[in-house]
Amino acid sequence: MPSDRSSDKLDQIVLKARRDAAERERGYRERALKMYPWVCGRCGREFTHANLRELTVHHRDHNHDNNPEDGSNWELLCLYCHDNEHSRYTDAQYGGSVREEKQAAATHNPFAGLADLLKDRK
Repeated sequence: MPSDRSSDKLDQIVLKARRDAAERERGYRERALKMYPWVCGRCGREFTHANLRELTVHHRDHNHDNNPEDGSNWELLCLYCHDNEHSRYTDAQYGGSVREEKQAAATHNPFAGLADLLKDRK
């Protein structure tokens, strides 16, 4: 049977572990992982508990202090895409203006001729 002293020490360790877990829960990474699917926003790679450590939270405006409750400044990126994003941002800073590149909207419609194909089957 543990003495009162060792029991108190164990209680303090458990209490500290619970406090630390609660503090991490409030952290933006944990909130983002609860809010968004575990998929890289750039390359589409999917993550599980086994490799979740490779999924990072990227701040869209590059301000790590801007952490709104709705997560609107975050996106989940794999390590590689996250490094690439920061490299592009750094290159843009040293090369002149910092601008976000707009991706062109997809123009291909895989179902464009589907109605005509289905008419011929009748």
